Amino acid sequence: GQMLTEDYYVANKLLKGFIGTANIDTNSRLCISSSVAGHVRAFGSDTVPNSYADLELAELVVLVGSNAAWCHPILYQRLRARREAGDAFTLVVIDPRRKASCDLADLHLPLDPGSDVALWNGLLVHLHEAGLADGAFLATHTGGAGAALTAARAACPDVAATARATGLTPARVARFFELFAGCERTLTLYSQGVNQSSAGTDKVNAIVNAHLLTGRIGKPGCGPFSLTGQPNAMGGREVGGLANQLAAHMTFDDPHHLELVREFWGSDALATRPGLKAVDLFEAVHDGRIQALWIMCTNPAVSLPDTGRVREALERCPLVIVSDCTADTDTARHAHILLPALTWGEKDGTVTNSERRISRQRAFLPAAGQARADWRIVAQVAQRMGYGAAFAYQSAADVFREHAALSTFRNFGQRDFDLGPLADLGDAGYDALEPVQWPVQPDGSGTERLFAQGGFYTPDRRARLVPVTPRPPAHALSGRYPWVLNTGRLRDQWHTMTRTGKTARLLSHRSEPELEVHPGDCARIGLEDGALAEIESPWGRAVLRVRADPDARPGAVFAPIHWSAANTSAGGIGAVVNPATDPVSGEPEFKHTPVAVRPYQADWHGFVLLRQPPPTQGFEWWVRARHDGGWRLEFAGRGAQPDWRALLGGDAPGVAWVAYADPEVGAQRLARLRDGRLEGCVFVGPTPFLLSRDWLARMLDAPAVDPAQ
Repeated sequence: GQMLTEDYYVANKLLKGFIGTANIDTNSRLCISSSVAGHVRAFGSDTVPNSYADLELAELVVLVGSNAAWCHPILYQRLRARREAGDAFTLVVIDPRRKASCDLADLHLPLDPGSDVALWNGLLVHLHEAGLADGAFLATHTGGAGAALTAARAACPDVAATARATGLTPARVARFFELFAGCERTLTLYSQGVNQSSAGTDKVNAIVNAHLLTGRIGKPGCGPFSLTGQPNAMGGREVGGLANQLAAHMTFDDPHHLELVREFWGSDALATRPGLKAVDLFEAVHDGRIQALWIMCTNPAVSLPDTGRVREALERCPLVIVSDCTADTDTARHAHILLPALTWGEKDGTVTNSERRISRQRAFLPAAGQARADWRIVAQVAQRMGYGAAFAYQSAADVFREHAALSTFRNFGQRDFDLGPLADLGDAGYDALEPVQWPVQPDGSGTERLFAQGGFYTPDRRARLVPVTPRPPAHALSGRYPWVLNTGRLRDQWHTMTRTGKTARLLSHRSEPELEVHPGDCARIGLEDGALAEIESPWGRAVLRVRADPDARPGAVFAPIHWSAANTSAGGIGAVVNPATDPVSGEPEFKHTPVAVRPYQADWHGFVLLRQPPPTQGFEWWVRARHDGGWRLEFAGRGAQPDWRALLGGDAPGVAWVAYADPEVGAQRLARLRDGRLEGCVFVGPTPFLLSRDWLARMLDAPAVDPAQ
C-alpha cells in the first residue's frame, strides 16, 4: 500500500492539531498508526544529493545494509548498466550476508552483525590521519569534528583494531579504507540493514561523519544517501507523519515552530511534545493507555516485532479502526470498524522520492465500491467531530495547496522544506505539475543540490559530526539461543503480501517462507535441506522450510518478513523478532535476534494442488499460495491423517481417481479427475517431497490428462 502526501497531511493535522494526542497520557485515548518509520540525520534534514546525476558520476559506490538488487532494483539496474557500458567505477557492499547485490561488487565486507559503527569509526580515523579532512569545509560549515574523532580513535584507532571489532580480515578493511580515501566522488547508499538496529542512529551518524569530514556532500557524485524502505516515506516526513515531528519539517522542541503551526491551523489543541513511536505505541495499547486506535495502510500484526504481544494489544483495545484496501489482513481481523480505502492505482495526489523530488501521481483506475481516499476519510471524520471549517477540502489539490502554504509560512529561508511558489497552484496547474525538487525557488524551479557550500538547516547553519561509540546489539547470544536471526525482504514480495501474495508469478520465486542456513550449520543442528525447522526466541516461535545456502553467514540464519496468518500457520517471523529499539529513532532491531533452531518433528508431510483455495483445518503446519492454474498447500502433521478424498472434493458424477499407496512407509499419492481433467492431487509421505510441483500445477490448466501423464 501507499499513502500519498495529501493523505498523511490530513491525518497528521487531525491527530496533532485538533485532537492533540501526540501527547499520550492517562487522559489521551486516541492514536493513529501509519507505515512511516523513524529516521534521524546529523544535519537536521532528510535532504540528499541528486541521485540521477550522482549515481552515474560516482567513482566509488558503497552499499551498506542494502540488497539493492532485490529491494531497489531500478537503482541497481542503473549500476549494472554502467558496468555493462564499460563505465569505470568501484562497488563495495557492506553486509553480513552475501546477497544478489554482491554480483556486481568489487569488494564485499561481510562484517559481524551490528559492527557497522566500528567500521566507519575506523574509516574516520584513517581519513583524518591520511590528511584527507577538508579543513576549510570543517571550519566553516561544521562542528564537532574533534569530539567525533576522539570517540572514533578510542574505539578503532587503526586497521587492526577495526578488523578485530568487525570480524573482517585486516586486508579487507585496509582495501576499503584505501578505496574511500582515493575516490573523491564517493556515494554511500544505506538502507534497512543500517536503520533496523538498536544502534541505527549511531550507524547513520557514523556514515555521515565520514562524508562531512571530507566535505563529500552536496557535490556531484558524492554524499550519504538513504534508500528508504517505504513508498513515499519522504512525503510522510514532510507533513509530520512521525510521532516526533510537526508538519513541514518543524519540530516539537522549537517553541517558534509550535506557535507557527498552531497559528496557521488555528488550533488551541496542538500537541506540544512528541508522541509514541510504533513499538511504544502498542505497549500503550496493551496496558490500556490508548483505548482507540486507527490504523491506516499498514499491517502491524505482521510487520512489528514481537507480534504475539501486538495481537494481544489489538485484542484488548476497545476500539480498533482499520483503513485498508484489503479486507482480510492479520490486522483487519482485529478491527471493530473496517474502512475501505483506495489503493495505489486509484489514488490522486503527490509523492516524494529520496532526492526531494515531488511528483504527481494520477489515478488510472476507478474507485471500487465505497472506497475513498485516505485524506477524504479523515476529513469526513474530522467534520463529524466538529472541525468542518478546518477540514473542508474538496480535492487533493486543496490539501496540497494548504500543505505548501504551511511550508512557506513565515519561513524566510530558515527551513529547508519550502513549497511557497506552489501554494497558489490552480487545479489545472496541480494536475499538470511536473516533478520538482524542494526547496522550490521563487520562479517555480527546484533546487538540485544542497550543502556543497554549507547552509545546513540547524540553528547556526552548521552540520554536526556526532561522536559515536560502538555498542553491541541489545540482546546477546547465549547457550539457549546461540544463533543470530536476521530478517529482510525477498525479490518479488512486498511487506506482508496483502497484494503481491495474490499473484502466482510473484510467488514462483519463493512460494513459502524459508530459513536460510549455512550447510555447515545445518549439519551441526541436524537440519536437512527442504525439511522444516522450528526457530524460537524468548518472544515467540515460527516454523519454516530449510534452505541450505552456502552463501549464508555461518552462525546466522535469515528469514523473510512477508508471510502472515493469512497464508501460513506458523511462518510469520515477526513473532520471533525481539522488540528492542533505537533510543532515538525508535526503529526495532529486526536484524539481530538470538534464537534457537531445531528440526521440526512431524509424522507426515506433503502438498495439495487444487483449482480452488484448499482448506487448512486439520494441519498442524501449513503454507497456502497461488500457483499456476490454482492453489497449492504445503503441510505437515502428527497422528491420524485427514480424509484426502474429501479434501480433494469427494466422489461425484464423472469423477475418477488415480491412487498410489505404500502403507509400509506411509506414503500415498491421490489425484482426482473429472471427465478426464485433473481437478486436484495430494502427495503425502513421512518426509518432505523435494520434487518440483511445477509440472503438476500446469496439469491443472490442461484440458485433459492422458494415460501416460
